[in-house]
Amino acid sequence: MKEQEGPGGPPKPKRAGFGGRPASSSSSSEESGEDGGEPQEPAEELLADDATIDLVADRAKAGVDEVLAELDRELVGLLPVKQRISEIAALLLVDRARRRFGLESERPNLHMSFTGSPGTGKTTVAMRMASLLHRLGYLRRGHLVAVTRDDLVGQYVGHTAPKTKDVVKRAMGGLLFIDEAYYLYRPENERDYGQESIEILLQVMENDRDDLVVVLAGYADRMDVFFKSNPGMSSRVGHHLDFPEYDVKELLDISGLILAKQNFRLDPEAEPVLRDYLTRRREQPRFANARSVRNALERARLRQARRLVTAEGDVSKDDLVTLIADDFLGSRVFDGEPDDESDTDAAGRPAEESAEEPVKESAGG
Repeated sequence: MKEQEGPGGPPKPKRAGFGGRPASSSSSSEESGEDGGEPQEPAEELLADDATIDLVADRAKAGVDEVLAELDRELVGLLPVKQRISEIAALLLVDRARRRFGLESERPNLHMSFTGSPGTGKTTVAMRMASLLHRLGYLRRGHLVAVTRDDLVGQYVGHTAPKTKDVVKRAMGGLLFIDEAYYLYRPENERDYGQESIEILLQVMENDRDDLVVVLAGYADRMDVFFKSNPGMSSRVGHHLDFPEYDVKELLDISGLILAKQNFRLDPEAEPVLRDYLTRRREQPRFANARSVRNALERARLRQARRLVTAEGDVSKDDLVTLIADDFLGSRVFDGEPDDESDTDAAGRPAEESAEEPVKESAGG
């Protein structure tokens, strides 16, 4: 289990209040931030019926466009996903404006399902979503806690409930990201304890929906089976976001972003070779989209390093930053085989997205 701390600091004990923002408190320790958090915000006064609200200014003040811009910089494509996030932001801005006029309504259901293959950006989007919800006042902390079945389900009687409750406690005030959520449900094993964890999560998703957002992630077909087998879970999810596979052009764009970030470039003759590599690799087993691109570039760097170290003579700065065609042509992909087994976990399944963005992301999606 991995946790990415949000900008809001450690959790505060008070429940979220007006518009999802923390309620004001008379406790001196909370007002002064002695619990390690920031001072509580006072409740906003209601507006008069003839008042007006500038939603564009509200959007700018909340930093919504900053979060969306970060997504555009970090993730290639995914236009339907980015559009849905923009729509959710608009919904919350309007909900917040309604509350300022005293127009009470149920808090929007923010639990989500992210479906798609590994390497399609699910964890990055979850992190940015947590930040967005915090900026808009719908999460106290805006941190991300990313887990899998192993973090939630115990191996013996009485072990599952404490594990699941501990994860939930850590996630309160933020976003709980459960990768490969369908592995919680194993009906073929009568002695499996996953259902106990599901029951706890169901209760939390209903009773603590004002203080926790849960995102369930995994392959689309397996998530469909999971929801059909657990209708209570499906009914608690308000937004379903599907993350499509990247096409070859988008994979090339991703490679360009990675290379630029790491101060590398492609030799002109290497560009068509990388395109050919990605076209072939995309049709092979265990392809993991952006993660496979990153792994391919890492292996090209290994071949470049071997080439430079074994070559005679000095090397220049240009030599150090340039990947050539031979650095890719050494791949087994051109022999019709996957490059290696690093795109899978120990069980042979595509590994989680944790390696897709090791610097920015806290765990897999």
